[in-house]
Amino acid sequence: MGFAAYYLNDPTAPKPNRPAHLGVNVLIEWDGKLLLERRKDCDIWGLPGGGVKGREDETKAIAREVLEETGLRLPVSEFQKIRVYGEPGRIASYRDGSVWRMVIVLYRAVLREKPILHPSAESKELRF
Repeated sequence: MGFAAYYLNDPTAPKPNRPAHLGVNVLIEWDGKLLLERRKDCDIWGLPGGGVKGREDETKAIAREVLEETGLRLPVSEFQKIRVYGEPGRIASYRDGSVWRMVIVLYRAVLREKPILHPSAESKELRF
């Protein structure tokens, strides 16, 4: 396993040993394409996003994560909430032994012009 392994309704997934974890992800669209991030910790492609910290507002969390992971500074008003994914079978397991049930709030943002992307240290690559 890399840094993390993710499971969806997999009967072989480890049982959570931590409280449920609230995360945010975003569909960032530009020119009819979606932005994907290839993460260093697990070498898989996914949507930009991350965990909500403490009592942080979800929209502030996604704006912060987008800035950290892509270098894009978008106001919270640019994010439209799409859906909440809270199925009990969404599990993340980390090398340190922590296992979380994941609850993800999905947002959408549409860019009007071609962005200049700056991948974070967590990212191998960003690509539309």
